[in-house]
Amino acid sequence: SFPELFEKKNYELRIAGGAVRDLLSGVTPQDIDFATTATPAEMKDMFTAAGVRLINNKGEKHGTITARLHEQNFEITTLRIDVVTDGRHAEVEFTTDWHKDAERRDLTVNSMFLGLDGTLYDFFNGYEDLKNKKIRFVGKATERIQEDYLRILRYFRFYGRIAEKPGDHEPNTLQAIKENAKGLAGISGERIWVELKKILLGNHVSHLVQLMYELDIAQYIGLPLDGNLEEFARVTKNIQNLSPKPMTVLTSLFKGKDDVTNLDLRLKISKEEKKLGFFLVKHRQELTKAQGPEPLRPYQDFLMDSREANTNSKILELLKYQGEEELLRAMQEWTVPSFPVSGHDLRKMGVSSGKEIGTALQQLREEWKRSGYHMDKEELLSCLKK
Repeated sequence: SFPELFEKKNYELRIAGGAVRDLLSGVTPQDIDFATTATPAEMKDMFTAAGVRLINNKGEKHGTITARLHEQNFEITTLRIDVVTDGRHAEVEFTTDWHKDAERRDLTVNSMFLGLDGTLYDFFNGYEDLKNKKIRFVGKATERIQEDYLRILRYFRFYGRIAEKPGDHEPNTLQAIKENAKGLAGISGERIWVELKKILLGNHVSHLVQLMYELDIAQYIGLPLDGNLEEFARVTKNIQNLSPKPMTVLTSLFKGKDDVTNLDLRLKISKEEKKLGFFLVKHRQELTKAQGPEPLRPYQDFLMDSREANTNSKILELLKYQGEEELLRAMQEWTVPSFPVSGHDLRKMGVSSGKEIGTALQQLREEWKRSGYHMDKEELLSCLKK
């Protein structure tokens, strides 16, 4: 096993960062990252000699080697100190000092190491914070944020993942965030969108987005200056257990399609996400359930009349937005019926000109729609005879 390789050479190897946090919270980590006192060059020599495959992930200049073992990738990073930081990325130098490496990490809950013998190395009270569900920066918040302004959003993301209740922040942390919010203007849209999407699907999202406005962050990350926070609070409450897409949650903040366009300009969201935003802004008010025995009919009719791809998934997101849990389930189970009559059937009945066939099909389609898509071929053709 690869830990033995390190041991043989007297290099220290520990599990690092997020994986430690997850293991201590009883969550299975998505991936396990390791930290070591070995330099990238030493690791390469050692792995090559042992016949372990290395994957080139270009991480080497900041100290990360990716080894492929038992069908799994392991990222192993040399302990490091950030020498120069510009708020976006760092120049690093390698160290063998675990404390120094922990010191440059963002949050206390992400700054712990776990020895393979089960020893916890925790220089900044991360385990206490994790047990008390506290989110704190390592050392001085201002310094950590200025090393990489994206850490402001990481603070919110982990708050939404770990904190028990909204509003449990240290005043000086919020102060540091407010004073440095402007730094987010220099961070690429793609990086911001990755964090923002996770925040939108986490807990306390209404509280956190409101905080983004209070701390002057919203304007730098593509959110509208006059976001509709009441609607956002209402929708995020309705949608909690419906697994919405991040865009569905975010759209409740928007007043019109310009808000979607501006978000896209700043964050470069995907075409799908943009279309979904436009769709929800356009239809959230008037495409609603029918009174009476067939509440789903307006959605079904819309879908049947639609000429676009993916309308079905957009309608499901609209139902989530509207908090219509029952209808959502019904719509998920509904299979789109196919129109039973073809031009061929009409020719058999003696309708010959293409134009007449087109008109007749259109009329029969309307009949079929009025019947709730229940009429079969025979019934429809007998309509035509009349």
